[in-house]
Amino acid sequence: MTSQQTRQPSVTDPVRSRQAARSLLLDVVAVLVFVAVGRRSHGEADALAGVGVTAWPFLAGLAVGWAALLGLRLPPGSVGAGAVATAGTILVGMPLRHFVAGEGTALTFVVVATCFVTLFVLGRRVLTGWVARRLAAR
Repeated sequence: MTSQQTRQPSVTDPVRSRQAARSLLLDVVAVLVFVAVGRRSHGEADALAGVGVTAWPFLAGLAVGWAALLGLRLPPGSVGAGAVATAGTILVGMPLRHFVAGEGTALTFVVVATCFVTLFVLGRRVLTGWVARRLAAR
């Protein structure tokens, strides 16, 4: 086997870049949906500014998670990347929400946020990996 055959695709590989962009977009959408659903369930206005004010700590945490997964060179669609993105979103987002934004972080909110983000950021990758393996087995 030559080194050419074992080489991992470059970050600048167009296919990998599109996959990474799609995965990042889906993660951002997951965070925005979490915020919109939460705001609606609490009777808060759905104005774009309100969503932005509520979402920014989690989007910043997601950005930290993405920086870490790219630094670790994890494939963005992998379960490992989902775990890192989820961890960044919650472990960075919650302290930002509490200490910088001055918003609440009651235990129930932390649990709900962690479950939602885990389901939609990590769970999406688990599900797509499972589907891909099932299709490949056919």
